Amino acid sequence: MGTVLKKSLEKFGRANARVSSAALVGIGAVCCDSVRQQSQGKYYEFFAGGGMARAGLGQEWTCLFANDIDPKKGASYAANWGDDVLRIEDIGKLTARDLPGQVDLAWASFPCQDLSLAGSGAGLKGDRSGNFWPFCHLLQALADEGRMPPLVVLENVCGALTSHNGRDFAAIGRALTKTGYQFGALVINAVHFVPQSRPRLFIVCAKAELTLPPALVLSEPDPVWRTRALVNAHQKLPPEVQGNWIWWRLPVPPDRQGGLFDLIEHQPQGVTWNTQAETDYLMSLMSPVNLQKVEAAQKTGRPMVGTIYRRTRRDETGRRVQRAEIRFDEVAGCLRTPMGGSSRQSIMLVDGQRVRSRLLSPRETARLMGLPDSYQLPDAYNQAYHLTGDGLVVPVVRFLAENILDPLLVAIRAQSRRQGD
Repeated sequence: MGTVLKKSLEKFGRANARVSSAALVGIGAVCCDSVRQQSQGKYYEFFAGGGMARAGLGQEWTCLFANDIDPKKGASYAANWGDDVLRIEDIGKLTARDLPGQVDLAWASFPCQDLSLAGSGAGLKGDRSGNFWPFCHLLQALADEGRMPPLVVLENVCGALTSHNGRDFAAIGRALTKTGYQFGALVINAVHFVPQSRPRLFIVCAKAELTLPPALVLSEPDPVWRTRALVNAHQKLPPEVQGNWIWWRLPVPPDRQGGLFDLIEHQPQGVTWNTQAETDYLMSLMSPVNLQKVEAAQKTGRPMVGTIYRRTRRDETGRRVQRAEIRFDEVAGCLRTPMGGSSRQSIMLVDGQRVRSRLLSPRETARLMGLPDSYQLPDAYNQAYHLTGDGLVVPVVRFLAENILDPLLVAIRAQSRRQGD
């Protein structure tokens, strides 16, 4: 593992969770320490998985309640964070009485399967992505009790913008507006922070009555953090929802230090190298274009690592055939949950004429999510891959916290003090 990334990843462990996303990629701080020290927020973590939102928010934020329906993910959460605030339960069975105290933030990375382009297409009516609605009902119940969290973050795949031609995104916007929030969305690709292409949608909400700091707001979308799909989804919002929209300001992303090669285990745990016959078969699935990529890597005169996904494509006769598609740009493809063999990403290590291949190791998937090597993973391969592939990229959460959530919390408390005078 590369020296720069190894040192910065280890700094991000539980023993010192205050290290910033900037430190994780080996650059200077992107937010002054005074803002972080003033924040000291409290939050609920819904659809918590292995606690990657918690890892990103760090010790400046205190989790009062964490929830997930999956006992296996819950076991990983407990192994890394303890189980004192963890509740394994269907979110639809929770009530406001289950949520202790008053928090500043509710974080919800609600299920993406029905919104994903590779999913069922059921959208917010689906059994899994439809869990947005019980979460929204909890927000309303907290508001009815005078405990409405002033900040909310929703995270999902970018397919949420286009699901049902934008109607699902509009439904989310109407629900947030009705509950009493102003909101805006950002598309953040984890590739700015870790060597993984992983664009995700983050909807950041603040209570409607909060006066937002001008430094956090733009009059138009920043091209770094928006996509055409986001702009189109915004344009399709009904007028009453557009009136509550915010174009959030984020700084220019830091230069990522290191690439995929730096994260690779050369003595991998949990996987074995393929036999030569298995590697030859994998190459037999490649198109001429992809075979040329392997040949080009062989001619570089240095070790090269590429990532491979198996995909179904049509050949020159129109038949559907399986293809192995490789990239050598020092970036992994987006990790996905291992629903089948094609969903598990492989690597190919090329060193001159020597070509080896294998699956990504569990630890490598964790590193691609910005987790430290001290993070405890499940022993079973698919369980570990599912945990990481379904999670949040830790330094992305930290970047969002430092540059939007922490300053918003400082502003909320300043406004509250002024109102109390």
